[in-house]
Amino acid sequence: MSEKIASVQWQGAGKTGLGKISTETGALKDYPYGFASRFEDDRRGTNPEEILGAAHAACLTMAFSFACDKAGFKTGDIHTEARVNLAKQGDGSVIDKISLTMQASVPGIDEAQFQEIAAAAKRDCPLSKALASVPEISLKATLRV
Repeated sequence: MSEKIASVQWQGAGKTGLGKISTETGALKDYPYGFASRFEDDRRGTNPEEILGAAHAACLTMAFSFACDKAGFKTGDIHTEARVNLAKQGDGSVIDKISLTMQASVPGIDEAQFQEIAAAAKRDCPLSKALASVPEISLKATLRV
């Protein structure tokens, strides 16, 4: 259907180097990242896990809204958060858990339908499918009245 492009320019050694992330849309333009923003608490840059979390939250939110439309429900406000856990494994790291939290207003839907559509959206969104190797991806979906 479509191809999206992102690029990275990196200079320097692993712990002391600095990268710049850009996207074709310009949403990110030479945005910095490095060891400190990934493995320490430096908030001056981003990191791959944060970007992956944002992408997963965005994908789930859209999938949920589309699924509600298909079921005859119009979504109101939807807020989704993704927490991506990067854990040490041997000499490296692994993403071992992604916790998704979604709160949504969907007039006329009951709790059971809401949960069913939310679970299906989590299962079927392209990012969830791409991240199938992550051992634990959870979703806590809350229907706001």
